[in-house]
Amino acid sequence: MNPTYLEYAANGFYLLAVFLAARNSIHTWWLGIIGCALFSLLFYQVKLYAEVLLMLFFIVTNVMGWYQWGRASGIKQVSTTPLLRLAGYAALALLVTALYGYMLHRLTDAYAPFADSAILMFSVIAQFLLMNRKLETWWFWLIVNTLAVPLYFSRELQLTAIVYTGFWFNACYGWYLWRRLNAAQRSSV
Repeated sequence: MNPTYLEYAANGFYLLAVFLAARNSIHTWWLGIIGCALFSLLFYQVKLYAEVLLMLFFIVTNVMGWYQWGRASGIKQVSTTPLLRLAGYAALALLVTALYGYMLHRLTDAYAPFADSAILMFSVIAQFLLMNRKLETWWFWLIVNTLAVPLYFSRELQLTAIVYTGFWFNACYGWYLWRRLNAAQRSSV
């Protein structure tokens, strides 16, 4: 598939999936599966190997999230994560970023292995927080998008960089909406 068409298709599906995540919609998951599959092909073509691994991870977790959000017993309220736990997640992400980035740097022809690895690790944390409807997921998505935009521009994936700029604003929007949901849930108890 032509990289340009592949980039358009991947961004189209993923853009809709990310927007629906901010809206707390279950449809985020199946659209995300399609978008991630397309992105894995695109990122492989431009030698962003940690991103390929990330997209494969997202496919698996999208299936899990779809299942979890779809069952009555799996429905969770939007809630918050203790600050100490978030600090632990961030420290773990930084440690694994350094190790995986070094491994990619030494063993592959990866482009920007440390930035690529940081996007991978912070995305993993953000995804698990999203699956559990934790408000702080949006903080981690802001970090991911801040790192991803310049990386994608540097690989001449202009459309993807522009879409991820939109994802940055969507993360602000998601944080705002989920914060309101969390406050409404707390006040109704």
